[in-house]
Amino acid sequence: MAITQSMATSFKKELLEGKHNFLASGGNSFKLALYTSSATMGAATTAFVTTNQASGTNYTSGGNALTNVNPSSSGTTAFTDFADLTFGTCTITARGCMIYNDTNADRNVAVFDFGGDKTSTAGSFTITFPTADASNAIIRIA
Repeated sequence: MAITQSMATSFKKELLEGKHNFLASGGNSFKLALYTSSATMGAATTAFVTTNQASGTNYTSGGNALTNVNPSSSGTTAFTDFADLTFGTCTITARGCMIYNDTNADRNVAVFDFGGDKTSTAGSFTITFPTADASNAIIRIA
């Protein structure tokens, strides 16, 4: 069992079909769910799943809503990002996460492996997104 960090193959196709709208105002709603080291997810995972999702104090199944940052471009790269996300006052252990489109059938966007278990004990569990630019944004198309 493993979490393989990747952008979902289905997401790439769905972009061409117009199924994902990342605009900050009027766009789709995206969520981030946390998973344990027992989760098996990767590029072939097409939608949000509850199997091996993390659980703990002040964490709700399905995770939390993300705040979209309007898509932009620089040079030949288009990119989008999200505001940092904090799960407040929670006790939880997670190995990775999934970003998914809550508006459109919980379609998987991407899966991320934290490189090891990350734990919060009665404190904040924060997902810090990289700088929203052509070299670092969480979602980039070059």
